[in-house]
Amino acid sequence: MGLITGILTFPLAPVRGTVAVADQILRHAEDRYYDPAAIRRELEEVDRLRQDGRIDEDTAVAWEDELVERLMIGQERNRHG
Repeated sequence: MGLITGILTFPLAPVRGTVAVADQILRHAEDRYYDPAAIRRELEEVDRLRQDGRIDEDTAVAWEDELVERLMIGQERNRHG
């Protein structure tokens, strides 16, 4: 970056820094959301709640479908990123 460009874009530095931090937070949150171990724990929780009678079969199936979808998206993300 040249001197003139640096001087002219200096006022934008805090914005760029904020965007970079927000980007890192988003990536971290997505990594946790798509983490296979976390999804496995949630699947176990669904099964436990179902066995305890705290959720019905339809709710359990819908929750499991969502978790399997997250798992598949996470695997696809890992393959391409």
